[in-house]
Amino acid sequence: MTVEKKTDVFGVGNALVDILALVDDDFVREHDLGKGSMMLVDTEKQGHLLNQLEGQELKLRSGGSAANSMIAIALSGGTGFYVGKVAKDIHGEFYRQDLLEAGIHFNVHPARGDGPTGTCLVLTTPDAERTMCTNLGVSTHLAKEDIDLDRLATCRFSYIEGYLWDGDDPRQASVTTMEKSVSLGIPVAFTFSDMFLVERFGDDFRRVMKDYCQVVFCNADEVRRFLGEASLADCARRLGELVTTAFITDGANGCHVVHRGEIQHIPGFAVQAVDTVGAGDAFAGGVLYGLTNGLDVTSSARWGNYVASRVVQIYGARLDEPLRDQVSPVLGR
Repeated sequence: MTVEKKTDVFGVGNALVDILALVDDDFVREHDLGKGSMMLVDTEKQGHLLNQLEGQELKLRSGGSAANSMIAIALSGGTGFYVGKVAKDIHGEFYRQDLLEAGIHFNVHPARGDGPTGTCLVLTTPDAERTMCTNLGVSTHLAKEDIDLDRLATCRFSYIEGYLWDGDDPRQASVTTMEKSVSLGIPVAFTFSDMFLVERFGDDFRRVMKDYCQVVFCNADEVRRFLGEASLADCARRLGELVTTAFITDGANGCHVVHRGEIQHIPGFAVQAVDTVGAGDAFAGGVLYGLTNGLDVTSSARWGNYVASRVVQIYGARLDEPLRDQVSPVLGR
């Protein structure tokens, strides 16, 4: 029996509440955080940093890489279903309500046992660089039993974030999603997510790309490290030998698209960036909207560039206003 494809993308990721703060370079340097990086911290370390920010305005957002992409899909006019793990605490309830208000159907499983909902302290400096201090909390409890296979069968694409590879259970949940997607004939999209993941799990990423993935997202630095090549053109060529379609973002330069061995550069949009948080997530969401709504890879990449260009003009990882009315003007359709 054929299952009706009612939903564009089935996303799986770490369910994290983003805590957004504006800081100067001295704050990052004094706390030895590694500007522009993402690091895992425990509750004590994150609490200490938050205490140092006492009196400063902080903003909360439902986040996590894949969740940000799902929201970008919804803002573009698409549909999504998201799976993650939160605790029964104030941040967990905030996450549930915020996703619902963003228009995302979800299966955010309350975790059993102790531990807080995962949080990511996002520190943005005046040059728009973001430094992320992440306490994964109970997001690491996501397990293969949490994957709603019946709901997956109703989706056109699945999308998995590389951050899930940092825990045994979330990694298995990811592989289960990929395996079932392949058996159902659903294309699998995967994002590298971060440089440290490429360094730690590069061999694993090669395996899942070969076995399961049709689409891969990464940025220029990640793919250079992944393939050990300085030339982005050489990286694009080699990546195209591993996967049918790849999207390589390159900041203000836009992106490179590799599709069935053909490589093309899609220019970005000239904007003044104030915060790069979530740009890659927004790009992936824009592309996935395009791929599931009748756009070719070139138009999908251009739309992804546009969504990312809008996000870097604000503080935080996502927009509040819908973008669906901009699809035709941007793409000239």
